[in-house]
Amino acid sequence: MSQPSYKEFIYYQTQNKHEEQKELSRDMLNKLLHTLGRESIREKTPSMQELEQTLQQVFTNEGIDINELSEKATTGKEDGIRGEGMTVVKYLIQKGYLKEEKKWLSKQGFTSIGSRILTDVMRTLKSGDLGLHETVKLGSGTTVLDTSKKYELGDDIRLLDVPKSLLNTVKRIMKCSNEIKFPLEINIDDFEEYETRQEIRVAIVYCIDLSSTMRYSSAVGDISRIEAAKRALWSLYVLNSKFFPTDTIYIVGFGALASKVLPQDIPYLKTFEPGYDLLHYTNYQSAFRLANKILQRDSALNKRIVLITDGHPSACFIDNEHEKEEILSARPHSQFYKPNGDILNTVKKQQDMNLDMSGGEQVYLCYRYKQVDPYIRMKTISEAKKCRNTGIEIDTLMVSEEEALLSYVNDMEKCVKGRSYYINPANIDKLLITDYLLNKRRTLNTRSF
Repeated sequence: MSQPSYKEFIYYQTQNKHEEQKELSRDMLNKLLHTLGRESIREKTPSMQELEQTLQQVFTNEGIDINELSEKATTGKEDGIRGEGMTVVKYLIQKGYLKEEKKWLSKQGFTSIGSRILTDVMRTLKSGDLGLHETVKLGSGTTVLDTSKKYELGDDIRLLDVPKSLLNTVKRIMKCSNEIKFPLEINIDDFEEYETRQEIRVAIVYCIDLSSTMRYSSAVGDISRIEAAKRALWSLYVLNSKFFPTDTIYIVGFGALASKVLPQDIPYLKTFEPGYDLLHYTNYQSAFRLANKILQRDSALNKRIVLITDGHPSACFIDNEHEKEEILSARPHSQFYKPNGDILNTVKKQQDMNLDMSGGEQVYLCYRYKQVDPYIRMKTISEAKKCRNTGIEIDTLMVSEEEALLSYVNDMEKCVKGRSYYINPANIDKLLITDYLLNKRRTLNTRSF
């Protein structure tokens, strides 16, 4: 009896009847992930129970019975997931998109939703015009070019340009003889290899304003300024991770004080509200100082700060008592702020932010409607110049409908030879993606290879 060929067999994975689970369609899963993304960036992150109700409504709108998801999910006894009746949430936990924590998006969920946001943004842009090419790590460089060069012994054979090498062989043979015989006798001198270019590393700190006014809704929809900014940064981080892995993106959240933020925590950023101590003021200087400190520890040659804000600065650091006395002599009723340890610990516990107090002992607070206090103006621009003097570029995005607020930002950018943009919150994602790609191309074009 002849032996059967393994190529004639098809193998199937078997499951017990009680483990059978109905898979959602791709369209339905996309709708659930879209809903998760929308809910995760809300100012008040929904609880698991609130999230379940919202997700169930998606099923209701589509006319799908959620009890058909799986026998296991309806019982809630075999998978160890707590909380009776949370059918949709359990399904997404089983699939790896959610986890049972306060910050309920898993790493897979964060990446999947961010990728979908990025796809939505890129649909409205001409990605080909922006030079969007996924990096390939081969040979001595990190980006494979379309051009080629003569192969050198010891180079990576994987970079061989086979069509061009064969063409060189044919040309050489034709010079000596008018007849081509197969197999071709290839000479090592015929080989050509693709050229590579060492990718230029870029380090960017995005400083996002968390002052109280950032929670206001834009004039074109129900999404707030902070929600629009978080959505944009989310997609930008995914773009960076996928196409420019050698670059580094840092996030700093700031009010009266600043804190470094993990990229995975972007969806959960909250604004500081009045009454929650005095952190809801806007201190550009705190953002610049912390961003500068972060970038000085990064080895990238190209460094940049992008400030995302909806207003002008209303606070700055007081570095010594002499400065305080100078302000009080001109403005006797001035207000100063020094948070105590309890406040710092509360922010760390509730918002996972380590507010940086190393930038100064006290903060001078002075809010003027559509104006900047002269002392705050001087201190802020001075701090921006310090960053510029260390080789850091600074650009500012004004996420607001009030054009009058742009004047101070324009003045500051002139001092540091940077750029300022005024943009409606609804378009910040498109601007950030375009700005990142165009600056990346500009950086590459100014270097010699």
